[in-house]
Amino acid sequence: MSTPHIRPGVSPRLTAAILAGKAVRQGMRTLGSGGTALPGLVVERLDADAATRIAGGLSATALITGTNGKTTTAAMLARILRADGRAVIHNRSGSNLLRGVTAALVAEASPLGKLPSGCTAVLETDEAALPAIARAAPPSVAVFTNLMRDQLDRYGEIESIALRWADALQDFPNDATIALNVDDPLIASLAARWAGECLTFGIEDPNVPAAPEGEIVDAVWDPQTRDDFRYTRRYFAQLGRWYTDSGAQRPTPEVAAEQIAIGEQSMQFTLRTPDGSTPINLPAEGLYSVYNALAAAAAALALGVAAETVRDGLEQHEAAFGRQEELEVEGRRVRVLLGKNPSGMNQALRTLQQSGQQHHMLVLLNDGIADGTDVSWIWDVDWESQAAHCASLTVGGRRAADMALRLEYAGLPEPIEPVGNDIGRALRQALDATPKSEQLVILPTYTAMLDVRQRLGRMGASRLWDVA
Repeated sequence: MSTPHIRPGVSPRLTAAILAGKAVRQGMRTLGSGGTALPGLVVERLDADAATRIAGGLSATALITGTNGKTTTAAMLARILRADGRAVIHNRSGSNLLRGVTAALVAEASPLGKLPSGCTAVLETDEAALPAIARAAPPSVAVFTNLMRDQLDRYGEIESIALRWADALQDFPNDATIALNVDDPLIASLAARWAGECLTFGIEDPNVPAAPEGEIVDAVWDPQTRDDFRYTRRYFAQLGRWYTDSGAQRPTPEVAAEQIAIGEQSMQFTLRTPDGSTPINLPAEGLYSVYNALAAAAAALALGVAAETVRDGLEQHEAAFGRQEELEVEGRRVRVLLGKNPSGMNQALRTLQQSGQQHHMLVLLNDGIADGTDVSWIWDVDWESQAAHCASLTVGGRRAADMALRLEYAGLPEPIEPVGNDIGRALRQALDATPKSEQLVILPTYTAMLDVRQRLGRMGASRLWDVA
């Protein structure tokens, strides 16, 4: 059912909260701080209903949630909507708790809480924060990308998140659309809990290679029926053509990727929609990038965007911060591939192996709250598959010793220097070990990515298209 929504109005408390939030944001920019949630936290302390009041002025809201791909999917969708001529508010920094959403709204609001006319919000949403964010900014469309093991110390088992999401659907507006990745059986199960419009997406290409033997599967059983998930073909993790012994099976997706081919630093596929098909040349690598594109396309179609505009937006995609981002620093090519859980890191490694080349690698492991304090997941990553592709290895971060031990067991080369926690020192060592004609690949967890990306910026790193 729909929840009451506070419309923006003249409120001295709201005005004071917005002005304070804007002042904090400006102060952080002046100091060069990369923090993005603090302005929202300040606003929430002064007016707990600020996000709800401001969001009442939106013309549409898209929420994107899931374990992997949220940031990239949201960036793709924002680009598509801008290609459609729409004004977009987007928490592009990836600050995806309610305070981050509040900060993004406050940045665009007037002191009275008014937003520019016709704004659409594209909001990446933390898995656990989805219910609170949906109450503050009721979705026109909500996208569910996948559900995989991540930060067990914060979220618990993934089946519990699926049940929490199912409960949250009951508070969505009746006219909302949910977009589901039906290749993930846990995501597909949400359709049974929703009486409104549902748009499904997935891969429809029988030639997509199956997942390597022994690759980790996070969802193994249906929390409703207790049946095991079985597969006629599995692409990676638990994504694929699934079924259960009681008769449940993957439905045919309405938005699908067909005829998938690997291009030069791109993925090519045919995007099939209910209204027809169009070829896509996506400037991103890996099957998971195709899933991100499908998620963004489904959301855009639900918001009334034409398929041709979806194509134009996807083909103009640029890598989100730290996600397949390619940089140049000190004459070297540097590629940053975030990996924060077993499935995500496995896909990053598979992407690196597609070219058959060797890479100089910097692996950074932190155990902050945003990373997950339990780092045992590194033992479920198929690092062994990278051993033949690693020209040199540097390890850093707060749990560098744990990572070095795991990589030693995987058969990767010995780190070029004694293992230390200092990310700045590790970055320097890795750059020095990389010839200028070759590429350094950085595989960081989340907080390590923020740290190393900031250091690269201070070293004058530029995106490759900025220096071409």
